[in-house]
Amino acid sequence: MTDFLLHTSWWIPFYGLIGAILTLPWSAGLVRRTGPRPAAYFNLLMTVLALVHGSVVFRTTWDEPIQQIVFHWVHTNNLDLSFALEISPVSLGAIELITGLSLIAQCYALGYMEKDWALARFFGLMGFFEAAISGLALSDSLLLSYILLELLTLSTYLLVGFWYAQPLVVTAARDAFLTKRVGDVLLLMGVVYLSTLAGSLSFSDLEGWAETATLTPLHATLLGLALISGPIGKCAQFPLNLWLDEAMEGPNPASILRNSVVVASGAYVLIKLQPVLALSPIASTTLVVLGTITAIGASLVSIAQIDLKRALSHSTSAYLGLVFIAVGESQVDIALLLLFTHAIAKALVFMSAGSVILTTNTQNLTEMGGLWSKMPATTTAFIVGAAGLVALMPLGTFWTMRRWVNGFWTLPLWLILVLLLVNCLTALSLTRVFGLVFAGKPQQKTRRAPEVPWPMALPLVSMTILTLLVPLMLQQWQLLISWRAPLVVAPGTGFAEIVRQATVPLLVISGLLGVAIGGGIYLLGMGSKPYKLPWKGLQDLFAYDFYIDRIYGLTVVLFVRQISAFSAWIDRYIIDGIVNAFGLATLFSGEGLKYSISGQSQFYLLTIALGVGVLMGLMLWQF
Repeated sequence: MTDFLLHTSWWIPFYGLIGAILTLPWSAGLVRRTGPRPAAYFNLLMTVLALVHGSVVFRTTWDEPIQQIVFHWVHTNNLDLSFALEISPVSLGAIELITGLSLIAQCYALGYMEKDWALARFFGLMGFFEAAISGLALSDSLLLSYILLELLTLSTYLLVGFWYAQPLVVTAARDAFLTKRVGDVLLLMGVVYLSTLAGSLSFSDLEGWAETATLTPLHATLLGLALISGPIGKCAQFPLNLWLDEAMEGPNPASILRNSVVVASGAYVLIKLQPVLALSPIASTTLVVLGTITAIGASLVSIAQIDLKRALSHSTSAYLGLVFIAVGESQVDIALLLLFTHAIAKALVFMSAGSVILTTNTQNLTEMGGLWSKMPATTTAFIVGAAGLVALMPLGTFWTMRRWVNGFWTLPLWLILVLLLVNCLTALSLTRVFGLVFAGKPQQKTRRAPEVPWPMALPLVSMTILTLLVPLMLQQWQLLISWRAPLVVAPGTGFAEIVRQATVPLLVISGLLGVAIGGGIYLLGMGSKPYKLPWKGLQDLFAYDFYIDRIYGLTVVLFVRQISAFSAWIDRYIIDGIVNAFGLATLFSGEGLKYSISGQSQFYLLTIALGVGVLMGLMLWQF
């Protein structure tokens, strides 16, 4: 039985797709008498089957070598376009993470969207979502990964625009779709060019090709920049980071997956492309620079947001920025660990945020407060999830960060400072959200807010327990490292060396410092308006995302508008003018010729003969 499940591992993505197909009778309104809930149950059943199937295979392949399943599509002498799947502990572990979070998010959605008239359509889209990202986890082909990334873009568009009757939702879905398309077009160029160079788009073949490839610096740079463009958009990195902020207009259960595993899909492809990207130092440096800008910038922006989901979404961009830095520094194992620990903790934080939104009917942080005593399960979930996102003992991100800085002698000083700063800002941002939502005095919308019902509380508590068990998972997988010797500062040791040796204590201190600053402002009430920064200009700079949308409006959007206006003018006055001129000439010539028609055949023959004679004369004159 185990061998059968192993050989049919490629079935796992199809469970979600089958679940989406089974919801169609209810989504299309063909079945009305039962209500939409049976569609949700069908989708949940298929997700459970995918989780069980993946779990059995994951345990089987833990100590086994990597296996490949290849489906040949186009194979010529110089090109092999095959759909390859990788059966390995990493890919199946990603499958388990995806299906597990999908199952919890769908159970949570049963309570969150209980009264939504389009519940069946939502679960169908969630099944499609799960199928695409599960296929991406198993994919060992860049071509197949690109196709699945496009399907994820489509599913993001459909889920963000789920409540399409609201104009703001439609705008958000459109902007999210078009922003991703910018990176996808450049990624497609890189895929096509790479296929002509390597002859194969399998990641394992590309790794072998990269070891012996001899590209000019210009070609390697252009190829690397094209390949990282798609992940930049998918992971909401600068300058394509605004879509994730607007995508928060979609239902919160979809935001749970989007901020935990969907945004990680681009980074997952980036990790597999790392041997190719290493051919270009400029491409690797670009990853590090963009990741650093996004990690610091998004962390600063998150502390100035007054929308609950948007404040949390910017912290997602910040953590994906750290993943970009790890890939740019060729630290693939750290990037994978960051994706794992962040996905679980961020899913829990968004589940608690959804509970607050459903109970209070608002996402405005300035309208909340005093919920800690009214919603104890939700409060506990937020605290555990927030602690799991910061390098505070003993939860997952602490061990990931500690593993990253374990080789502090090889890490540049600037990277250590970036990690400390981002950790501190993240702790400050999450403490701010906690202070505004759960602490303080109850306000009008939170005065009678009850705890969420059991269909939401059960997955919420389950996810809280799972987040607490992350360190035990890492220990089971032998990913925890032992403690180093105590810090010894010899006389004459420079500042840089002291920072390097004290990195682990400084990580903990940076997190505690962020909590202390946030607690002093938002828990102890230091300041008349704790939800605003003391300097209005700085507050507006962070609140409006460094005015990136306005910069786009004055540069790219303005340029496109001018080009469109010029093209419309040419089309209207030149192209249409030429066409209209030919039309008028034909009209007038026809009108003129009708008066010369005599009805005599000999006159027509004479006209034809004269025309042929003129043509013959012109031909003879040319030669």
